Amino acid sequence: MVEIDNDDEHEQRRPVGMVLLGGLYLFFFMLTISTYGHPFPFFGVIYQGKMAEYLVFADSLVCLYLFLGLMKRQNLTWFLLLGYNAFELANTLTNLFYITTADLEKVVGEKVDPQGILTSNISVMVAILLLSIFIYRHREYFTNRSWYLF
Repeated sequence: MVEIDNDDEHEQRRPVGMVLLGGLYLFFFMLTISTYGHPFPFFGVIYQGKMAEYLVFADSLVCLYLFLGLMKRQNLTWFLLLGYNAFELANTLTNLFYITTADLEKVVGEKVDPQGILTSNISVMVAILLLSIFIYRHREYFTNRSWYLF
């Protein structure tokens, strides 16, 4: 008779919340990469050209790090997720107040609905806030105390 080693029972399974968070930040990474070469709003200024490409590249690297840290369940990533989300909230709020619809119309080249911009930015801020609350409440998911991803 062959004995089966049941070491799998002692391994900690990845919670569904961590899988969903990882998928979300992988989506954020791909979404950010897809904006490469387009104008990039950053703290009340719409950047174009090389500066916009540098900002997209930096944001993509951060999103990639967050995704990898989520998959590794790294404790440091918990802090970085909350910091990144706070940064995104501040950036979105600043852009909402300082970038006018006239600025957007110049960049886009067509008429922009100011109510649509307001609604979409507020809904993004609410989503980031709710996501941050979820991350804050589930700190126990981040069990890897290593400072390094690899």
